[in-house]
Amino acid sequence: MEMLGNRRLGVTQQQAWDALNDPETLKKCIPGCDKFELTGDNQYSVALAVKIGPVSAKFNGKVALSDIVAPDGYKLSFEGQGGVAGFAKGSSSVTLRPLDGAAEAAPAPGCELDYTVQAQVGGKIAQLGQRLIDGAAKSTADDFFKRFEAEMQSRYGPPPAAVSEPAEASAEKAGMMSGLMRKIGLGKKDDKDASAAPGDASS
Repeated sequence: MEMLGNRRLGVTQQQAWDALNDPETLKKCIPGCDKFELTGDNQYSVALAVKIGPVSAKFNGKVALSDIVAPDGYKLSFEGQGGVAGFAKGSSSVTLRPLDGAAEAAPAPGCELDYTVQAQVGGKIAQLGQRLIDGAAKSTADDFFKRFEAEMQSRYGPPPAAVSEPAEASAEKAGMMSGLMRKIGLGKKDDKDASAAPGDASS
């Protein structure tokens, strides 16, 4: 199974990075997870309940982080056993990059997260068919990011409002508009323009 995606987050790159490296935050956000504990350098022990179609199981496994480049991303390797339900193993890459708060396409400060997942499953789960497995994986990813975004808002507040226009730019636009209105005769005329020229006075 392969999956990739992109998410825009309403927190800074550093805030997202800190959360993605916090076992307690990951435990809260991963659906069905009741254990995500640090066991060594970038090594974690994980337990979570999984339900795909008619198959439900409790998986126990481990997660390891590598290729860590803070706060830009890392690679994650995982493997787990679910008894008669089967097994799962694979890897994922996570990349974070900041958004330009002044960019037209992203008016509010934040960051963007790209992820890819490659996974292999076996046992009863593998017999369910690729379409059902892919659908469950996508649903799990969507649920994770909903929880993650809610956790970030709870921790840091809602995303900041769009960046206001600088005063200098606003004044420049006002000056241009005023000049345009004078040209078409809608603006306020200068005093010397309002009075008759000396040569035009009647004798």
